[in-house]
Amino acid sequence: MKYNVPRGTKDILPGETPLWQKLEAACRKVFAIYNYQEIRTPVFEMTELFARSIGNTTDIVKKEMYTFEDRKGRSLTLRPEETAPVVRACLENSLIGPDQITKLYYIGPMFRYERPQAGRQRQFHQAGVEVFGSGDSLVDVEVIQMNMKLFEDIGLTDLEVDINSVGCKDCQPVFRKALKDYFKNNVKKMCEDCKDRFDKNPLRILDCKEKGCQSYINKAPASVDYLCPECKSHFDAVISRLNDAKLNYKINKRLVRGLDYYTKTTFEIICSKLGAQNAVSGGGRYDTLVQEFGGKATPAVGFAIGIERVIEVLKTGSPNFRKSEQGISLFIATLGGEAKKIGFDLLTKARNKGIPADMDYLGKSLKAQMKAADRTGAKYVYIIGEDEINKKSGILKEMKSGNQKEVPFNSLEEEV
Repeated sequence: MKYNVPRGTKDILPGETPLWQKLEAACRKVFAIYNYQEIRTPVFEMTELFARSIGNTTDIVKKEMYTFEDRKGRSLTLRPEETAPVVRACLENSLIGPDQITKLYYIGPMFRYERPQAGRQRQFHQAGVEVFGSGDSLVDVEVIQMNMKLFEDIGLTDLEVDINSVGCKDCQPVFRKALKDYFKNNVKKMCEDCKDRFDKNPLRILDCKEKGCQSYINKAPASVDYLCPECKSHFDAVISRLNDAKLNYKINKRLVRGLDYYTKTTFEIICSKLGAQNAVSGGGRYDTLVQEFGGKATPAVGFAIGIERVIEVLKTGSPNFRKSEQGISLFIATLGGEAKKIGFDLLTKARNKGIPADMDYLGKSLKAQMKAADRTGAKYVYIIGEDEINKKSGILKEMKSGNQKEVPFNSLEEEV
C-alpha cells in the first residue's frame, strides 16, 4: 500500500529546512533584541479554551478546529492559534503580575481545517509575540515595529501595515447596533454564513470572503467612526507614533481580524507579492482576555507571522536570505579496508573537535566518492590510500580551488 502525506500538510524536506532554520533564527534574534522570552505550550488544549476566547461565531470555531475526545470523554482541540494557550499558561504559572510587563514569544505548528492553497496549510506554523501588562499605545507601536524589523532583516520588501481599531466593550455595542441596522435590509441577499452571523455577531460579517457579499460589506459602517473617547485617543496616539517612525501604513476600516478577543488596535502586514492571500502577519490588542480567563484585568497585545507564507516570499524574492551555509567541512575518501578503518578513526576525532564531517560507507571508487563529497557541499576532501597509509599522511584537497597538499594524519583536525 502506498501512503501519502495527508491533504493540507506537507513534508519540509532537507533542501528547504535550512531556509526554515534561518527564518526561525532571525525570529529568535529579533525577539531577543526587544527582550522577549520563549514559551512553549502543548499542541492541544481543552476545547472550551478556544471556543471562549476566539468566539463561537467565528469560522475558526465553527468550521476549522480539529476537535476530538480523549478516552475519558474530555473534548480536546489541536491549537488553531497560540494566544489563548499563552494566556492560559501565564495564569496557570503566575507569569503575569501587577506593575510588571511580561514579554513572551513562541514558534510552532497550528492546525485549522481550511482549503489548502499557496502558503496556507491545515498544519501551519506561526512565530509570534504576546505582551502583558501595559495599555500604552507605545507597546502597540513596538510590536508593529518589531514585526517590520524582522521582515526587513530577512529581506522582505513591498510591505504595508493595514491598521484599524475595533473599539472596546463600551463602544463595540454601539457599532454592532449600527451594523445590524445597516445589514438588516441586505442580509437576505448575502451568504448563509452572513445570515447566521447577523443574528449571533454582526461584526463577523465583515470577515466574510464571499464575492457576492463584498459590495454590501464595503458600504457598511466602520468601527473607527464609533470609537469611544478613550479608544479614539488610543488609536490617534498609535497613528501619531507610526508617523513618527515613518512606517508605511494605511487605515483599513474593514479590518476586524477573525478572532473575537480583539479590542482597540488590530493590524495586518501585507505583502504585495502574495496575491489574494497577502497577509504575512497580523495581530492586535486584547485587553479583556486575561480577565475572561479568570485573571485580573490585564491589557495585552501581540502578533503572529505565518511562516509558510513568509517562506513562499523568501523562495522567490530574497536571494541573499536563500543562500544557505549548508555543507560539511570535511569528507574523508578512502581506498581499501585498512584506509577505511584509519579514515573512520580520523572522522571520529574530527567530529569530537566539532568539525562537521562524513565519509563513504558504500565502498565506492575514488571518483564516485569525490562526487559524493561534492553533493554534500564539503569544503575539503581528505584522501587515504595505500601510499598514504605507509606515509601516515593523506592528501587534503580544497574542493572550490582544487588545491591540494599532504597533511599528516595527526595534523588533519588542526589543518581543517
